Amino acid sequence: MLLNILIAQIPAAWDVSTNLSAFRTVLDDTRPGDLVVFPEGLLSGYGEDLSPMDTLDPGEVTEAVRRAAALAAERQVDVFVGTLLPAGSGWANAALHLAPDRDPWIYHKINLAMNERDRLQPGKTLTTTRVRGTTGAVQLCREIRFPEQWQHLASSGARFFAYLTNAANPREPRGVWRSHLISRAAENQRFVLSANIPHPDQHCPSMIVDPRGEVLAELPPGTPGLLRHTIDVAESGDWYLGQRRQDVVAVTYRGPDDPAGM
Repeated sequence: MLLNILIAQIPAAWDVSTNLSAFRTVLDDTRPGDLVVFPEGLLSGYGEDLSPMDTLDPGEVTEAVRRAAALAAERQVDVFVGTLLPAGSGWANAALHLAPDRDPWIYHKINLAMNERDRLQPGKTLTTTRVRGTTGAVQLCREIRFPEQWQHLASSGARFFAYLTNAANPREPRGVWRSHLISRAAENQRFVLSANIPHPDQHCPSMIVDPRGEVLAELPPGTPGLLRHTIDVAESGDWYLGQRRQDVVAVTYRGPDDPAGM
């Protein structure tokens, strides 16, 4: 099963109309059947300083999601894009899968960053979605640090990961998160499709890693750009996952209906 991937390394401004315009410009370069991956927080805006959330209009964000979904349907493409979303009386950090033929699929970030924990509501479920007959999953930014989440999603049938991040922290050593992406791909034998914002302090690349851990394509850091590559998800496998000694170490997923929680 071939998937034509387009990674968009573009900024996420604290201006919904600007972000939606940038989203539209990227989709103008797509072809029917493409799978497009955008950074974390792209539609709403996002940053280490979350104080601009205080003036973020829930109605404007909701309308931007509706218009983005309509654009994906018009172009006949699948899109993974990040946004802050209204959730109950607050906000959640979400990733959307916009497909041409159905309502948006939504993932709420489970493992919130420290700056998010007093402002955002954490998600409670790890689920997969379907892209043109292939199962995929999403993880967001800091969740690169928690390999058990990725392993659970791989065991649940995901053949690739869309990784949406907004990683521009001068305190993080360069190269560490790149190594994490390679590890998540190789240890799960899954493709990893990573999209980050362009920033002088960008410490995580926008790139595509194959199930052996080989970097197939990568964008230069710090500048906007688009990365196009075709992958064959049939290369994903379960050779290593099938060899786990679960009689010695077993990771158990607890969904929201489990009284013990996550």
